Amino acid sequence: MYGTLAGALSGRKIRFDRSAYTASVDGRIVGIGKTIRIESITLHYDLTIPPEDRKATERALRVHPEGCPAHQSVKGAINITWDAQVHVGDEVILLANEDVVE
Repeated sequence: MYGTLAGALSGRKIRFDRSAYTASVDGRIVGIGKTIRIESITLHYDLTIPPEDRKATERALRVHPEGCPAHQSVKGAINITWDAQVHVGDEVILLANEDVVE
């Protein structure tokens, strides 16, 4: 999803510093012994964008899971969510998959 979001941002001509664009991942594994499975994955994005690209960035965040082959492959079996800390000028906006609207 990290690469898919980078592609969605680039495709919308959103200027962002690729060297400062980061993501970390948390996963929850459940089960006992040899019978374990991944229950959920959360991606935490951090990126900086120009103020004029805020709406386009929100759209890219909203749609990027649908364009990600890995997400599409496991979405029925593993709960995948994301959140983003978006630096817009002097402001920091916190977004998550459930609160991004067009």
